[in-house]
This record gives sequence, C-alpha cells and structure tokens, in this order.
Amino acid sequence: MAGAVGLCLCCASSFAQTLTSPNGEFEMNFSLQDKGVPTYSLQYKGKDVIKTSRLGLELIPEAASREFWDFAPEGTIHPMADARTSLYDGFEVADVTTGTFDETWQPVWGETKDIRNHYNELALLLNQPATERQLLIRFRLFDDGLGFRYEFPQQENLVYFVLKEERTQFAMAGDHKAIWLPGDYDTQEYDYTTSRLSEIRGLMQTAITPNSSQTPFSQTGVQTALMMKSAEGIYINLHEAALINYSCMHLDLDDKNFIFESHLTPDAKGNKGYLQAPCVSPWRTIIVSDNACDILASNMTLNLNEPCKIEDTSWIKPVKYVGVWWEMITGKSSWAYTDDLPSVQLGVTDYTQVKPNGIHGATTAHVKEYIDFAAEHDMDAVLVEGWNIGWEDWFGKSKDYVFDFVTPYPDFNVAEIRDYAKSKGVKMMMHHETSSSVRNYERHMDKGYQFMVDNGYNSLKSGYVGDMIPRGEHHYGQWMNNHYLYAVQKAAEYKIMVNAHEAVRPTGICRTWPNLIGNESARGTEYQAFGGNNANHVTILPFTRLLGGPMDYTPGIFEMDIEKINPNNTSHVNSTLANQLALYVTMYSPLQMAADLIEHYRQFPDAFQFIKDVALDWDDSRYLEAEPGEYITVARKAKGSNNWFVGHVTGYDGHRSNIKFDFLDAGKTYIATIYADGKEAHYKTNPQAYTIRKVVVTNKSKLTQQSAPGGGYAISIIEADKTQTKGLKKL
Repeated sequence: MAGAVGLCLCCASSFAQTLTSPNGEFEMNFSLQDKGVPTYSLQYKGKDVIKTSRLGLELIPEAASREFWDFAPEGTIHPMADARTSLYDGFEVADVTTGTFDETWQPVWGETKDIRNHYNELALLLNQPATERQLLIRFRLFDDGLGFRYEFPQQENLVYFVLKEERTQFAMAGDHKAIWLPGDYDTQEYDYTTSRLSEIRGLMQTAITPNSSQTPFSQTGVQTALMMKSAEGIYINLHEAALINYSCMHLDLDDKNFIFESHLTPDAKGNKGYLQAPCVSPWRTIIVSDNACDILASNMTLNLNEPCKIEDTSWIKPVKYVGVWWEMITGKSSWAYTDDLPSVQLGVTDYTQVKPNGIHGATTAHVKEYIDFAAEHDMDAVLVEGWNIGWEDWFGKSKDYVFDFVTPYPDFNVAEIRDYAKSKGVKMMMHHETSSSVRNYERHMDKGYQFMVDNGYNSLKSGYVGDMIPRGEHHYGQWMNNHYLYAVQKAAEYKIMVNAHEAVRPTGICRTWPNLIGNESARGTEYQAFGGNNANHVTILPFTRLLGGPMDYTPGIFEMDIEKINPNNTSHVNSTLANQLALYVTMYSPLQMAADLIEHYRQFPDAFQFIKDVALDWDDSRYLEAEPGEYITVARKAKGSNNWFVGHVTGYDGHRSNIKFDFLDAGKTYIATIYADGKEAHYKTNPQAYTIRKVVVTNKSKLTQQSAPGGGYAISIIEADKTQTKGLKKL
C-alpha cells in the first residue's frame, strides 16, 4: 500500500488531472471546465470508453424541502436558498489526494478463495465559493475499470439536504450494441432486449411487459447493470456498487448524442433522496475489457464495498435445497388453504370452520415427502411456501395486516415438521412473503425471526410482491433500500441467512453482510411457467444482474412441458435439460435450488446425479469462453477439493464449444463425467434429449462439444487413480 500525496490548489480557476490503472491500460482524466463544471473521461488501451462527461448533483431548493415552519425562527431560510440547488457547477479545486491500494481478502463464500483489491485513487476536494460548500469526488481505477462516488464532508453550509436528481453522465463513444432492461422503479423482471442505443426508444413499448408492480419512467430509460459492446469489440458495463442509504440509479439516454445520465428512483413525493453530511453516494462503476470473460470475472463491485461486518461467520453456509414451490408456480397446487374466503382478517378468521380446497401444497404429509427426498439425496434444506395463514387475499388488495409470519394453516404442524426434519438431518427454510406491506413486516420481524430460531430455521426466503405500503414508495427508492438492509442486519442478530425476492438488485453488499446469500431481483425460472423466458436469458444474466451478487435463479427443471403438470398452463420451459444442469455452475450462487418436482428427478436419476454432486462454494473460477447473449463456459474448483465442475450454456443458435483443461493440476488424472445435449436436442422441440459419458482427462486434454439451441453441457471432474480409470477413454 502506498501513501497519499496532498496538493493545495485553492486558487485554481481551472484544473486537469490524469489517473492511470495499475496495469497502465486505463486512463481517466478529470477536469474543471468553464463555470467550474466537474467532468471526467475514460480511455481503455488508448480508445475512448467514456467521452467528456459532467458530474454533480441537483438539490431541492431549501424552502421547498422544509415541511413546516411553525417552530422556525424568522430569517432561518438562507438568503441564497433558491440559488443553492447546484452541486454541479461553480466549483474550484481545493485539494487533491492520490494513492495506491493493494490487498487480498477472503470472502465468506464466493467464486474464488482469494480476491485481489488493487487500484490507484484520485480524490478531489471541490469548493463552491458562492455557497461556501464542499464536495469530494473520489475515483478508483482498477485493472478492470473505474469506480467513482460523491462524498459530502462535515461542513456548516451542507448538512441536511434533499436530492432533486443526480447529474452524473456517461457519454458513450458510439451507437453501441446494448443488452438492456426498461427503466423501472419497481421491477427488473423483464426479458432483455438487444439493440443499438439508437433503437431503444423504438423498442421500449414492446420491451415493457406486464408485472405485479411496475413503474417505467422514460422512453429511453434503462436499468443497470447495462451491458454494451462497441463496434471495435470493447465490452462496457455500467452499474453501481454499495447502494446504501440512497436511491437506486437508472440511466436515461440522450439517444441523439448517446449520453446516459443518472436517474434516481423517487419517493412518494418525487424527491430522490434525503441525506445528512457527512455521507457518501454509491459508487458508479464502469467495467471494461476487450475480452467478455473479463467482465464475468470482475470483482470490482465487491471490492468497492466495505469488509465483512459480521465477526463470527461460522453459521453462514451455502445451501442446496428443494421445496414446495414449483407446484404452486405451475398452478398444480395452491398457496391458499381454502377457496371459501373472499377475505381474511388475521386473529378473526377461523380456519377450522372452512373447507380445505384440496390442493394446498404446504401440508405436513407432503412436506415430509420433501424432507425424505432431501435426506436421501444429501440436500441441505427444504423450502415451504404457503404454510402460514393469509394467502387467500394476500395480493393486490393494498392490505396492511396481511401476514403475521408465525401462524400456520391447520394442515401444517410446525412442531411435527421441525422434529421430523431434525431427525433426518435436514434444515427447514422459512418463507416470508410481505406482499410489500413493509410497515407490517417491520412490526413483526423480531417475532418472526425468533419463531424461526425456536423452530430450527436458519435461512429465509423473503418476498416483496405488489405495490408498496407505505403507498407511493417504490421498490428501488431510498426508503425501501434502507429496509432491505435493515432486514439483513436484523437477521444477522438471529444468525439467519436471507434470500430476498423482488428486492432492489444487489450491488456487492454481500461482502459486508454475507448472510445475504441470495436475491432474485431479475426474471427467474418462475417465468418459465408464466409463458417462458427467452432461450438466451441465462447467457445474459451473468453479464448483468449477477455482477452485483448471486441470484436465486431456481434452476434444475427437468419437465419442460408445463401442461403435463397443470393441464391449464400451456407454458414451456425454454431450455434443454443439459442447460438446466449447467446453470448450477454458470449462474454462481451459494444458494442453489433443485426446483422441479421430486417425481421428475426420480424419472431422470442419472441426470439428477450432477445436481447432487455439484459444489456450492469455490476456491477458483476460470471463465473459458463467453459472448453476451450467445454462450458462457466456466470452470470452477470446489472449495477445499481438487474436484472441478464445468458449465456451458448457449442461446438461440447453439454453440460449438472448444475448451482446454489446462486449469487442472499437472501430473494428475481425473474422471470427467460429461452431461451434454443429445444429437437431436432443441430447447423447444426435444429438450429432454441428453447424453452422459465418462472420459479420462488431464491438464493437456481438450474438448470439442456441440450444444443445441437453448442448450449446454455440464461436467464433473473428479481426481482419480489408475484403478478407477481402467477401461475409460482418454480425452
């Protein structure tokens, strides 16, 4: 680690400074332009990535941000109140600090055992003489890109302030190919659209599809993480890191000049954030490479977050689970206990007096079947949804007291399930659907978490379906982002791991709070039963959503024809069976569900073996080949083992994969079990066609493997001796 150097430039009216990355491939230039406007630009290997772009924030006028004046002494409004809205011009550079940082740290769980955090830093303290305010802009330039944020020091003239908007720009160097989601304050559960930047406006209307809660805001607004590729083959990803006490950032595109500007999620009043100095914004991140694999391997988002704040992390462990879930998603079973109640009032409705509907999934007997299956196949846990009262009118009613998180339906015996699971060595995973009644959840959170502890649950799936209560708040606003973190921090007090669905997309906070072992926050497998996902969806998510943290994608579907499960649902899972196996490797997560019905796993026990074998935590990960929207191949080494697993997924065109096994230890021999698409496999017409073969491999082996459209392959690579490899072909 190198020391910092200070430079006083109090009298400077204009200023420019250059920062280079440790490997010298990136150059970032900061300058104060006319009228004291802070700007930056970024080059990679001599080519423009971000052209000169403005920086800063706009505030709500002081008088407008005051709620009442009953107790305010006369004259308390600053005489320049209406002129004090700009934190984007009128600046002078007061001080410059530079430095270098280099460390290696170990995550509690992750894609690699060790993560290097190496960057050069430039911090600029800006004075605004007209208002006597200060703003610090901190840049960190890594070997994989740039992170920067705004910092608001302790000062007399900027203490409590309200954001009207953040004015950060990202001026792109061309009409890039982009893989994007519509900008929305409440959901990321859209299919991705691939187009030129100039085509976003014309495609926006068809890109916005129905959701349980959605608020699009612009004909050219898109969400992060935004993945782009220039005509020169440079991959560019725009995102944010350490989203704490701040609103989620979207990007609004000036599609004539190809300039993105930050667009923060508002609250019920339209304000974008309430801040108190000293404080900081999230980091704005620009990950860049001419090799798509480098985007997938980037740890910048994690590195820009604070170190772990949980002292004892021994209780935080990866989880492989099954559950009573897919049968409800497909419509075979029901979350609700009865169809006789048009409405429910907790504490008033007597469920012993109503007729069961006969399709309730969360029954004691049925859950025991899943516990037995989990125990038989060494699964860690069983998730059960629909176990608690209130599901009859849970959605779309703007209902405050919707669940109490402790009271089961008459056919779900908590104590019996607890004792049975314990006797089988299986953990139960709790489900807390809030129906987005967040005030109600916070009122009941301690009681619900204690109920989990008392009954042996150490992991939790939470949900935020529907429009928010408090009404008018959004899923991605500052208020809700603070709630999501509060829930994780409170769970840590009870030694509970959290997997939040419908929450804001993650931004690396799992480094600081590793009990956040998963999120949904994107279009997951459930949509395969709601009409289907695009067949290339899983070749995009690792380039976008997963850059901020692991996803509970819930893979492992073996029966693609949903009509066979529920005759009234004609959806089709747009994936081959081999593709589903590969997702356990390509979609990194320490939380992995074998999501299908247990009868389908019994139908294909040879394929299910890979789900049983595949690891959840890794010492090393190597991205072997990748192209966003087309294919991804990754090899991962199991934690504390010499065993490796390889996953490959492909999109609509299929892919002929060519990989080397040079990641294996020299001089050692392994048995590779290859689960691949059958010769006639196709995600739509023949998804269950697969082959399994065993071969001997070393670090000199090579593999050529054809994958079907929407297909893939998965490989388990186990160290072996000569007696085990006898009779097997060498690759």
